Amino acid sequence: MDKSELLNRFGFSGFRQGQERVVDRILGGESALAVFPTGAGKSLCYQLPALGLNGLTLVISPLIALMKDQEDFLKGKGIPAARLDSTLTKEESRRIIGEAISGTLKILMVSVERLRNEIFREQLKRMTLSLLVVDEAHCISEWGHNFRPDYLKIPEYKAYYKIPQVLLLTATATPQVAQDICGKFGMGEESCVRTGFYRPNLHLQVMPAASFGEKRGKLLEAMCQEPSGPSIIYTTLQKGAEAAATFLSENGFPCEAYHAGLDPETRASIQDRFMAGTLPSVAATIAFGMGIDKSNIRKVIHFDPPKSIEGYSQEIGRAGRDGAESACTLIGSREGLHTLENFVYGDTPSRESIHALLSEIASHPERHWEVRQFELSKHLDMRPLPLKTLLVYLELFGVIKPLRVFFENYAFKYERPKEAIVGAFQGERRAFVEAIVLGSADKKVWSYPDMQAIGEKTGSPRERILTALSWFEEQGMITLKQGRAVDVFEILQQEIDVPALTEHLYDLFSRKEVTEVARIHQIIDLADQNTCLPQALSTYFGEPLSAPCGFCSVCKGVYRPLPPAPSVQDLSSLRLMDLAGPFVSKLTDKNPRLIAKFLCGIPSPSLARTRKEKGFAALETEPFHDVVAWCERELGKG
Repeated sequence: MDKSELLNRFGFSGFRQGQERVVDRILGGESALAVFPTGAGKSLCYQLPALGLNGLTLVISPLIALMKDQEDFLKGKGIPAARLDSTLTKEESRRIIGEAISGTLKILMVSVERLRNEIFREQLKRMTLSLLVVDEAHCISEWGHNFRPDYLKIPEYKAYYKIPQVLLLTATATPQVAQDICGKFGMGEESCVRTGFYRPNLHLQVMPAASFGEKRGKLLEAMCQEPSGPSIIYTTLQKGAEAAATFLSENGFPCEAYHAGLDPETRASIQDRFMAGTLPSVAATIAFGMGIDKSNIRKVIHFDPPKSIEGYSQEIGRAGRDGAESACTLIGSREGLHTLENFVYGDTPSRESIHALLSEIASHPERHWEVRQFELSKHLDMRPLPLKTLLVYLELFGVIKPLRVFFENYAFKYERPKEAIVGAFQGERRAFVEAIVLGSADKKVWSYPDMQAIGEKTGSPRERILTALSWFEEQGMITLKQGRAVDVFEILQQEIDVPALTEHLYDLFSRKEVTEVARIHQIIDLADQNTCLPQALSTYFGEPLSAPCGFCSVCKGVYRPLPPAPSVQDLSSLRLMDLAGPFVSKLTDKNPRLIAKFLCGIPSPSLARTRKEKGFAALETEPFHDVVAWCERELGKG
């Protein structure tokens, strides 16, 4: 294959650093890990080889916005590519699946969650898969800054579908994380291609600030600096984004807030206007920017500290992708540090929740255990992410084994008359299809198949019924929808020492909690040290620079140490019932940790409908463990 010809097709005159090494590995039948800075061209590393491979390249990406951008780019180059996500209609999804199965597609992009869909997994069996691409591959590692339990299963999918090669893409893999994710796919050190973290066009600076008012002054100062152009201002909280956007707009810098609390249409409008250049700046939580491929962002400003050095490097990497000078400003403040820490504490399940889960497994009457994660999360008062992580730990310990994921129920709507669907078949197949039709209860619009009854009548496994329903949909005979997902596990060890395993698991989560809190302090330490900022960052990622950059605030001689943290509130002067009396009064179980979560504004399944109640987030700037201890004292007063 002529690589130069393909490059011309993409509109590039040559490869960027590292790209050709990765492309050659993939075209040579090998797997690879590409650790490139954000904006350094990771996508081309799979887009170009995909054209030279015989089958389909399956890309697992965490973001709809990123998939849409990549799809638009590829289609603009005449390359058959598509994405599957929740924004598509049934007809669009059906067409894309058909093209993937027939071999007319070269690249298909999906989220990792779609691999939990049993219909999609059956459809994958009918596709010829040549290459598996995992974007944000650091999510596979428990040592990474953004571990996602569903990612941990990707190596199993690669093996199950016999996909010959894998390409892992990330911008934020420390040496430990790179070794971990390569090991999970049986890849050696030779498969890793690093290009260096440092981008000389990004000029990093720290502006120390002691108070909220001083932070606002520094924000205006940063906005007034050159270079001028599109800007992203990052905040920790949604209300912080709203406040920053209002403040900037009032001071002559048109800005809008972007966060997960906005409706999808509003978020899409803000993103589209920012991309088009009609909205010059956005104040946002980290929900914004992931997958945004805007080349001329001139400023990235952190009004609040990022959650980690990895997160910081990703976020500043969104600036200056066109190679032009861009300013990355961290307003260095210890104010709000406890708010960031409290988010971490909210992800640590209590001993009681872990004990309750293990007791349920130990006393379960059958070998097969069906888990409805939404309901279990609420029952245990454990957020979905730690619950998924806990289940993965139990898999790794050999306590449970995942068997399959199914949907509690299916429903379909006839797009053609029943008689026409049945009449399209002969012999045994006709009898099978007729059994599906007769075994489905017709309601006003939707019909509900009784999977067990149909299976018993026809002697067919559930998979055959699903394959038939999926095929009917592909042919436009029906529209199919599915209910809530149910994970089925096999219990391998029922005779478990519940108290001992509870302590072991709680210790794992506690250590993870310590690690995540330490990440927050690492970024504060970075802002506070009197050494070249790019040098410090590059060393963290295992690629130290040989000399100072010469452009950061430290190199320019404007270093100042960060002001000390503001003093914490004297909680002993407060009374729990004065702060949150109505909430506490209606609790059957006066759990001090739950009350502390309420007061610190930490999301929890039990608190889903309490955000507007008196006292919610009243102590969000205070250390969580101090609030727990105070709640215990207050409750002890009786």
